[in-house]
Amino acid sequence: MAEELLEITIKNVLKLFKLLHRTRQEVFKNDTKALEAARQKINEEFRNNRDETSEEKINELLKIASDVEVILRTSVIQAVHTDSDKIVLIPRKDLLQDNTPYLDKPTKKQES
Repeated sequence: MAEELLEITIKNVLKLFKLLHRTRQEVFKNDTKALEAARQKINEEFRNNRDETSEEKINELLKIASDVEVILRTSVIQAVHTDSDKIVLIPRKDLLQDNTPYLDKPTKKQES
């Protein structure tokens, strides 16, 4: 039972480790400094906790890593300085969403 749990945990850790690196590559595409910094940070965090044995602590760390992946994927956008006072945003396709205009007062549906 304990061996099965350990095997499942190791698989989850490796899966999340790989997912974080894939997300990093997509989010920071063409930005070598950010790619390298993110690679080092991911590897450092996993390395610092590789000897953790507490199931509760491992699950907590997996939750944090999963949250970080979601934040990277859904909230980070690249920007490039094009001039001293201009920045061009480069959104990824998965960040773009249809924009629904804001209405102060909802319109009433007309009855037919």
